[in-house]
Amino acid sequence: MQAFKSRQNLMVVEHDEECQNALQSILEETYNITVVGNAQEALLLLMDSPSTYSLVLLEIDLPGMTSLEFLQQRSLNSSLSSIPVIVVTGEGSDDECYKLGADEFIRKPFKSHEVILTRCARIIDLYENKNLVSQTEKDKLSGLYTLDYFFEYLKQIIPLDMGSDRDAIVIDIEHFKLINEIYGRNVGDQILAQIGAYIQQMLTSLNAIACRAGADVFYIYSIHQDNYQELQTALQGMLAQVAKANNIRIRIGVWQYVERSTDPESWFDRAKSACDRISGNFTVSVALYNSGLHSKHLREEHLIRDIYEAIENKHLKVYYQPKYAIQGDKPHLRSAEALIRWIHPTLGFINPGDFIPLFESNGLIQMVDYYVWKEAAAQIRRWKDEYDFTVPVSVNVSRIDIYDPDLENKFCDILEQNKLSPKEYMIEITESAYSDNAQGLIDVLNSMRSKGFRIEMDDFGTGYSSLGMLTELPIDILKIDMSFVRNMEKNEKNKKMVELIIDIAKFLKVPCIAEGVETESQLRTLRKMGCDVIQGYFFSKPVPPEEFVKFIEK
Repeated sequence: MQAFKSRQNLMVVEHDEECQNALQSILEETYNITVVGNAQEALLLLMDSPSTYSLVLLEIDLPGMTSLEFLQQRSLNSSLSSIPVIVVTGEGSDDECYKLGADEFIRKPFKSHEVILTRCARIIDLYENKNLVSQTEKDKLSGLYTLDYFFEYLKQIIPLDMGSDRDAIVIDIEHFKLINEIYGRNVGDQILAQIGAYIQQMLTSLNAIACRAGADVFYIYSIHQDNYQELQTALQGMLAQVAKANNIRIRIGVWQYVERSTDPESWFDRAKSACDRISGNFTVSVALYNSGLHSKHLREEHLIRDIYEAIENKHLKVYYQPKYAIQGDKPHLRSAEALIRWIHPTLGFINPGDFIPLFESNGLIQMVDYYVWKEAAAQIRRWKDEYDFTVPVSVNVSRIDIYDPDLENKFCDILEQNKLSPKEYMIEITESAYSDNAQGLIDVLNSMRSKGFRIEMDDFGTGYSSLGMLTELPIDILKIDMSFVRNMEKNEKNKKMVELIIDIAKFLKVPCIAEGVETESQLRTLRKMGCDVIQGYFFSKPVPPEEFVKFIEK
């Protein structure tokens, strides 16, 4: 079935009635025809509604305004210049019409109707394709290339540009959304347009091409420059004229001397990683991608590539660190925390501090977390079957997990598959997660607590919870961050902080767990303060499940 296509509108500008009738009879079966007797009237009609017409057929010999004057006026107006013109002429010279932008010619007398229809259709198609490209090729606000066209043109340029040193430049407006919130979206758009115009002015001197790569991010492929501070200063000055907030600034990341053996997307990924590295650091505004960053970037790409295989082949190991209740005559095993470890087949042991932040930044942490949740539940089940004894295990929930609408169902399914109750399986949330979306998190956790899950607030004291919010937080256990515990016997302020957190836990009527306990002296101090549970190297480092059984057997 042929797709529907509406009839296009053509304008015939012809003063001779016989020629008017002839053209109308040829074209009217295919197009909607408007006949105008002079160029002045035609120009006014087109200026009034330029998007209405797909083609103008223009008689070369017109009374009043000549066809050449009409073409000249058309060339001065961007809306009119997007409408193609076919000149209807006799046997005279067409050179001047060509120079002024005529696209095609039809000779009188009209011998072949098919030739006329074919020429009209061809010219209309050419302009429609050209207009479609121009609409998608350039970003409307900045006037620079769109991201897709930018990379497409780069791939065409690279083979012709092998002899010169080139840089990949990323420009980012830090906290740009504040401009829209404080000053309004119109002001934000104005700034983007000004930056785009400034970059366009520089393109010739830099022998460069550029695009707007995101809402507030620009890419430039430039001839190598030794210093980009002048560019940053100029752009920051433009920004300062409108945005008075000190934390709104221009950041620039550069990968100098790009390696043409890698793809262009990688050039700008690396420049962006340099740019992101100075986010929040207001002492530095221009960052270069160097060999250290390059090695780090390659390692991160290696880890991202290998994480799927690591999960499939169980190179990711879940270790368990015991938590001991310390009030009473003798400490006894209370529960455990599940902690991820990666034993890579070629890189060896990979520190969680190297891969967890990486996967949090790109969303892969959800896949890792889900793996840990399932492994921990299965291990609880195995211990329960072997020893007829439940070791409750707490698992970490990342910030990004909280926004998963299926989070609660995932946990319920895991428990059902392993025939566990929510009381045997605890959930740890870092305090800083509450500051991201406090009410949203509270709603999710309240729902999970209604199902019987217990919630631990991890790293308490390092985040941004207000005292008022503490009364609303749906928690069952409060964990003191290890940084306070390790220094509490050396630093009086840390000791007071530990005492304060224990008092808060008592006020909330929830148990308190201290992390990072390494000495008997720390244990005695915490017991005296009223801390309920401790976790740390004093009892054990995190160990694999086959080593953890000694704590159960003991």
